[in-house]
Amino acid sequence: MSVPRTTPLDPAKASPLETAPDASGPKAAGPGGVQEQSLWRSRVALITGASRGIGQATAVSLAAAGLHCVLLARTQGGLDETDDLIRAAGGVATLLPLDLADGGAIDLLGPTLAQRFGRLDVLVHAAAELGALTPVPHIQARDWDAAIAVNLAAAWRLIRTLAPLLTAAPSGRAVFLTDAVATTPRAFWGLMAASKAGMEAVVRTWQEEMRAHETLRISLFDPGPTATRLRAQAMPGEAAASLPDARVAGAAVAGLCA
Repeated sequence: MSVPRTTPLDPAKASPLETAPDASGPKAAGPGGVQEQSLWRSRVALITGASRGIGQATAVSLAAAGLHCVLLARTQGGLDETDDLIRAAGGVATLLPLDLADGGAIDLLGPTLAQRFGRLDVLVHAAAELGALTPVPHIQARDWDAAIAVNLAAAWRLIRTLAPLLTAAPSGRAVFLTDAVATTPRAFWGLMAASKAGMEAVVRTWQEEMRAHETLRISLFDPGPTATRLRAQAMPGEAAASLPDARVAGAAVAGLCA
């Protein structure tokens, strides 16, 4: 018998306050181990880029630890696949199909999550836009806009709309995935380098502003070369088997959320 999927969360149609269901994941799973399971089960996490790669692996790891995961990505099919993995691990998720290029939709996330769950404990911004690998003079405006929208502007908008919930959480965590080209640019990687460098500047500024806050922890995480679709897009001739699996990075990100 098939199990109905979680009703997708629509930021434009915020529902009345609803407490996140108690996800009874495997007792030994998660960064906190058995004794912290009750604490993790009451927490809510939002993961962008959750339909594949490191975002998907992070969501599965957090859900197995007992967090209720709000999965955000553009493609419903990819979200369904992640939902299947989370269910198999005994976790619970809410699906949120959303294009991070839609700034207005991002701005509604904070109020929507506040109404639906009453809290947000973890933000993981794993979504990324590679753009075309091309010389800087050849960068097209549409590619520039897409990379800036997902890698930089979305990070700023997520911070702006979710900061009130994260700062109110007993142990708020925000993790932003970055790339080495943000600090060490490489030829033809201008789009990723510029947009991730901008994101890092915004995140580090927020870190400084929240330095006196005792419970919110903000992190940048560079997973390095990883076997993901984005990596294959950038390096099509590279053997994926020679790279670490996305689940390795996902577990590391989940550890930062503990």
